[in-house]
Amino acid sequence: MESFPPQVGAGCRVLVLGTVPSLASLALRQSYGHAQNLFWPFMRELFDAGPELPYAERIARLHARGVGIWDVLERCERRGSLDSDIVAASEVANDIPGLLAREPTIAALALNGAKALQVYRRRIEPAIDPSRRERLAVLAMPSTSPANASILRADKLARWRELLAWTQPDRR
Repeated sequence: MESFPPQVGAGCRVLVLGTVPSLASLALRQSYGHAQNLFWPFMRELFDAGPELPYAERIARLHARGVGIWDVLERCERRGSLDSDIVAASEVANDIPGLLAREPTIAALALNGAKALQVYRRRIEPAIDPSRRERLAVLAMPSTSPANASILRADKLARWRELLAWTQPDRR
């Protein structure tokens, strides 16, 4: 499995980080491509960037609101699409520390699910410059994956609404 390039526009304030694209996403060449994933329906609710729009338009609308998307892993071995099937020894992290150094406006990272947060804490956070790290909020979001059915949709969306505060231009 390999990640897509980062989708980060000028003035990005919050970067949503998934783990690595699913098989459906890879087939479509679009992040969060599985039809049952709640990411794009949530982006419709929050930023008017829903799944009914062409992918490029969704990305443009996120960028206009200060939201970028990427993955914590550049590549890994995984049979199927479940994060639980990722072979830990095969994990290669994306250069998120480098991206943060190039994009000083990013004030928050929203980790989409427990595995993304775990990989971030283990493989990425230690490599971020300490002065940059102390200015960075890390938001542990419930996974939008259809495999995460233990949390009600409304409860997930309520947590994802936290992104709205971080997309305000004056938020630091």
